[in-house]
Amino acid sequence: MAVYFISDLHLEHARPALAQGFANYLKQLAAKGDAEQLYILGDFFEVWIGDDYSDPFVEQVKAALKALNQLGTEIFLMHGNRDFLLGQDFCNTAGCTLLPDPSVIQLGGEDVLLMHGDSLCTQDVEYMKIRQMFRNPQWQEQLLSKTIEERVAFARQVRSESQSDQKMKSAEIMDVTPSEVDRELSDHNVKVMIHGHTHRPAVHELADGNKRIVLGDWSDDTGWEIRWDAEQGIQLRDFSL
Repeated sequence: MAVYFISDLHLEHARPALAQGFANYLKQLAAKGDAEQLYILGDFFEVWIGDDYSDPFVEQVKAALKALNQLGTEIFLMHGNRDFLLGQDFCNTAGCTLLPDPSVIQLGGEDVLLMHGDSLCTQDVEYMKIRQMFRNPQWQEQLLSKTIEERVAFARQVRSESQSDQKMKSAEIMDVTPSEVDRELSDHNVKVMIHGHTHRPAVHELADGNKRIVLGDWSDDTGWEIRWDAEQGIQLRDFSL
């Protein structure tokens, strides 16, 4: 049996080819029959305004996840910086389990740290302030008390401001801070970390035998995954959708 990891799909209505590619990916996992677990490490959706919102697109995504889960694959979902309002209602209907960020799991008897990755980008001081607000339960409750129309407008504003801010920031600021990576590995007493967020897929060999593995973001025709099994260990790869 194998364990799969993906992140940063940024699913949205405006990208039907990507959504179809993801649906095909789940069908391929089902056909292989070896997926014991699937971990989705954040930014599954480009934006999420609350579990009380639904439409045919959202229902199709839920149904695709549920179908794989019903075949015996455990599916774990971690919040990203885009979909931090995903909640238990979505998970219940989609056959998923919410996973705290960060979380430690075991692969072949070895502890592995899973994160979305945005908390590692501490040089981006302004973003870290916003992140702290977005992850505050009281702030989330206030946002969810607004109408769906108000939340949609808010999401559009945040997305526009985020795109403008990114154009003004250096690549180094938006990447992880090495000392923060070291701190997380040490605090959790692990030697392997898996995360997404930065859209810079790579396997980084660190000091003391530590390792940081970064998932890539999905495009309309290409996906990224990490596959682990007992024989081959951890493998990072891209593939055609």
